[in-house]
Amino acid sequence: MTSARTWMDRIRSLPLPEKVRVMNVCGGHERSITMAGLRGALPEQVELIPGPGCPVCVCPEEDIYAAIQLARNGIIVAAFGDMLRVPCNAPKAEPRSLEQARAAGGDVRPVSSPEEVLAIAETHPDEEVVFFAAGFETTTAPVAGLIANGLQAGLPPNLSILLSGRLTWPAVALLLDSDIPGFDALVAPGHVSTVMGPEEWEFVPRKHGIPAAVAGFTTESLLAAFYSVLRQVIEDKPFLDNCYSAVAQPGGNPTALAVLDQVMEVTDANWRGIGVIPGSGFTLRPELADLDARARFGINPDEDRKRAGEMPPGCDCARVVLGKIYPNECILYGRACTPRKPIGPCMVSDEGACRIWWSSGVRENAEGAA
Repeated sequence: MTSARTWMDRIRSLPLPEKVRVMNVCGGHERSITMAGLRGALPEQVELIPGPGCPVCVCPEEDIYAAIQLARNGIIVAAFGDMLRVPCNAPKAEPRSLEQARAAGGDVRPVSSPEEVLAIAETHPDEEVVFFAAGFETTTAPVAGLIANGLQAGLPPNLSILLSGRLTWPAVALLLDSDIPGFDALVAPGHVSTVMGPEEWEFVPRKHGIPAAVAGFTTESLLAAFYSVLRQVIEDKPFLDNCYSAVAQPGGNPTALAVLDQVMEVTDANWRGIGVIPGSGFTLRPELADLDARARFGINPDEDRKRAGEMPPGCDCARVVLGKIYPNECILYGRACTPRKPIGPCMVSDEGACRIWWSSGVRENAEGAA
């Protein structure tokens, strides 16, 4: 395997233009890039831009609010750990996160897998259990697997799903379809490509003429992807390069794709602070309405609630997610918003760019942030 030092030497030997902006879609990539210090190690002409790969950051605010209300009404709510601290725009007298709802007496349980939710439902047969399932394709596929297996073996009748699943590529398509995309090359997420197939990113070079490469999460894989897209920029020959071929195979994971298709449909979906993106969300198929917590408990968006669906006041997480600004360019970063007291979702999740930058030692707001 080619070493990180060799890849770095190859990148440094390239006749780079004055500036090349490379967007990394995935929060996991951003964490690897930041913790390895790659921004400072790459040539100064290369600008690495964090992109929309944080499912916690874009989870609709109204879904978080709905989960909090379920917990306040005596329903057991299970959610992946990061979701517990994400704030929503609730009235001041009410809990603003699932963590606060638990502190106020709600039964909120952090889980790391769908199987844990199944065990909770089975051991509490007389109580309603809602699985608040937020995430991208790699998280949503196991949820679909839980449901598909349950259709054969039988799911506990007290279990329902508050699904907030999203597809990654439509957010990138939204950026590329805008007047000013803001990047010259794209590094696509390896884990999503493992599930959905790397060819899902073919539209980037084919439709938009922008170099693209699929990368894993090691420094070596990321540098290989950077080298590939930089060469593509120099040679003006954009294509999709799979730099994670040992894991991300053409066609993706057939089993995961089959269960997703069996129990879910792709629909238009809201992204927090961004708006509705066509064909970007997973919903349960109509025949599975009995499993849908929205149908079971009559959950509807609360449009009368102040700032429903929006980021908190002053929070610039939406522009961070879209790669429009760096995390420390948000006026709240390091001032009112820190991991101890997060205001925006990007400061909560380990895949949120703000939290990643803070953890790497970037503690001060950028000079002149407004």
